[in-house]
Amino acid sequence: MSKQTHWKSNLILLFVACIWGFAFVAQREGMTYTGPFTFNAVRFALGALSLIPLIVVLDRKAAGQAAATATATATHSLKTANSFKKAALPGIWAGLILFSGSSLQQIGLLYTTAGKAAFVTGLYIVIVPFIGLFLKQRLNLSSGLGAILAVVGLFFLCVTNDLTLGKGDLLELIGALFWSIHILMIDNFSRKVDVLKLSFVQIVTCSLLSFGVALVTEHIDLSGLSQALIPLLYGGIGSVGIAYTLQVVGQKNAHPTQAAIIFSLESVFAAIGGYFLLDELLGMRGFVGCLLMLLGMLLPQFPQLFAGFGAGRKTAKEI
Repeated sequence: MSKQTHWKSNLILLFVACIWGFAFVAQREGMTYTGPFTFNAVRFALGALSLIPLIVVLDRKAAGQAAATATATATHSLKTANSFKKAALPGIWAGLILFSGSSLQQIGLLYTTAGKAAFVTGLYIVIVPFIGLFLKQRLNLSSGLGAILAVVGLFFLCVTNDLTLGKGDLLELIGALFWSIHILMIDNFSRKVDVLKLSFVQIVTCSLLSFGVALVTEHIDLSGLSQALIPLLYGGIGSVGIAYTLQVVGQKNAHPTQAAIIFSLESVFAAIGGYFLLDELLGMRGFVGCLLMLLGMLLPQFPQLFAGFGAGRKTAKEI
């Protein structure tokens, strides 16, 4: 892989992180006009619809030239149906966790800023290795140190002078636990079923569950939805459809650890978006907290990153 391809992939992933970061701003702004469950229901429905063309295109590409015959077309259609069937149950389970995490995140945004929500949500990078302990996975020193830095940063960012955690920040923190579980579930399921179909099923599941809760707990107002159209389009098509597609393209030629580091920058973009678009201020204490949390999120990735660079140099010498 050439350096140009490598840097192109990293730039694509940086753009994805930017989209996801500003999505926190869109999510918070959208709830000025509609409830959190209604917003999520429509947002994920739009996201699911935006994935359909990608699934169709990739399925046709996979079929290849052989699809020109009727028999080959029928066989491919059967394979597509079977791949959806295989992804159904894992997708529903992943959708339940996605619904839990996204609901907590969306409700939390009613009580905290977009920047703080993004940084607290980003703690999933630190939480995942600790959950891995229960799955008999090893925890390295950098993950432990990263967790300590992240917790200290969380204290500076979110804990008030009377040593209490704000309601919104607490919801985002609980949500980060669900995002961590979701990552581990996707890591497991993605090795067994078609990734795009798994994503589609989980997004549809999340949308339907959100619609169900919204019908019971919120008043779905069409005028409110029309006023929230831009945040909904950005959160649905931009954050889910476009960003997910670019993630697939970018990660194809990117180092996994570098990708994780780049994705963690979404919290920085969220803070920038909150400052310029929503007039959200962190203050010096909040800035220090964000810096410590960012370091805590990045630290566990460094050993793998350096190992990857070392392997790359060794391979180059061998060639």
